[in-house]
Amino acid sequence: MRRSTGIVLLLIALLTLFSTYVAWPGSRTVFGREAQVVRGLDLQGGLQVLLRARPGALDNLSEGKSSAEAMNDARQIIEQRVNSLGVSEPVVQRQGADRIVVELPGVKDPEQAIKTFQGTGLLEFVDAGDTPLQPDTVVTTSLGATGEQGAATPGQTPGAQATPASTAQAGATETAPTPVATAAAPAPQGPTYQTIMTGADISSASIGFSPETREPLVQFKLTGEGSSKFGTFTTNNVQKYLAIVLDKRVVSAPQIQQPITGGEGQITGVSRAEAETLAIQLRYGSLPVPLTIESSSTVGATLGQDSVDRSITAGTIGVIAVGIFMILYYRLPGVVSVIALAIYSVIVFALFKLIPITLTLAGIAGFVLSIGMAVDANVLIFARMKEELRRGRSLLQAVEAGFRNAWPSIRDSNVSTLITCAILVWFGSTFGASIIRGFAFTLAIGVIVSMFTAIVVTRSLLRIVVSLPAVRHIWLWGVERDEAGGTTAQRPGAALSSTRAQ
Repeated sequence: MRRSTGIVLLLIALLTLFSTYVAWPGSRTVFGREAQVVRGLDLQGGLQVLLRARPGALDNLSEGKSSAEAMNDARQIIEQRVNSLGVSEPVVQRQGADRIVVELPGVKDPEQAIKTFQGTGLLEFVDAGDTPLQPDTVVTTSLGATGEQGAATPGQTPGAQATPASTAQAGATETAPTPVATAAAPAPQGPTYQTIMTGADISSASIGFSPETREPLVQFKLTGEGSSKFGTFTTNNVQKYLAIVLDKRVVSAPQIQQPITGGEGQITGVSRAEAETLAIQLRYGSLPVPLTIESSSTVGATLGQDSVDRSITAGTIGVIAVGIFMILYYRLPGVVSVIALAIYSVIVFALFKLIPITLTLAGIAGFVLSIGMAVDANVLIFARMKEELRRGRSLLQAVEAGFRNAWPSIRDSNVSTLITCAILVWFGSTFGASIIRGFAFTLAIGVIVSMFTAIVVTRSLLRIVVSLPAVRHIWLWGVERDEAGGTTAQRPGAALSSTRAQ
């Protein structure tokens, strides 16, 4: 055995042990993060929500934007917000001209998730003058300074009751909890107030905690233009009121105690969940159209645990059947291929947990298909090896020639499969078909790992086996005596001797 082969085998053994540790049932902490199986909506259930553009909203869009573009923008913003929730492989796709379907597998708080992705997140800092507006008051606002309207329809996102905020201090604005989306739009109350600046003037937003009270808050930084607007207004309106309006509903109206020119601010008086929701809404912007919830339902796992267990049993039986066939037909190389296939399965499953990949029924189908392709690579290699042995090559020569001659076919077939996977990923990402994308991801990972196990693992194991004197009988390599023209390979580098009558 060559020294390089021994080093490769050692690395394979270490990789296999690590993959087994990760793939072992249960959750593992690897590289500072939790590695666990993530199941999709059809395997674990979750939340399904149908959103619809409010009637007439698509007829009052800003100039130059079509209704299709507005709905596509809304879908992308909702998908960004959902991803910030930590939901694995959400489905966010358009349905018809004015609807968006959202599927969230395994959500633990459906109400909070709905608030996060359905709210428009239109934050406005409004000049309230000498009027201390009360929290939860619905107002009409206008960006009168620029001639633009703050929103197409007052009250874009309806709200629930909010508790009063505490007294505001310079440099910080305190608000009531983020309003909760409901089904009906409230009517605006009172006159139209001028909007000083909007969430568009915020460059970043994140959740933080007060160093004194450890209460959650939303920290935001203003853009250069926003900082100038805010500083100028607060300087000229000391002792007057600045209303903070979220989706046309007042959440706080603190009195300006002194100029605020630092370009940073805080929104306090919210719970942790509400702070996370508001930070996500501000970070990813407002929805271009107001959306209402047309239907919302909690979806149970369509397969059920019993069906999942039966699917695993069926897959195990299938893999065992393939292994038995490989052993009976190819004999000793078949045993090697079964070992390589086991290593392949462990590595792939470990990657699924590390990345992580959400396992849906379609994703599992992609994994099973990749197992078949891994077996196919071994079949090509062993078939070439048998051809070389029939020509009278030695075992070592047949092994090397088998891999060398089979590699072009393995490479071309796997590359074409990877190209197909890339097309499927693009299709799934473009048209919101995450099931297709999940299938393509699992298949692509399986194909890449199968090339590694076929070319590196199987070859290294066969080189070790060839060096063992006890396994040099040609029958163990799937070739009959008459086919090879001999009985036994005397040494790894020697040709088979002929025993036929001359």
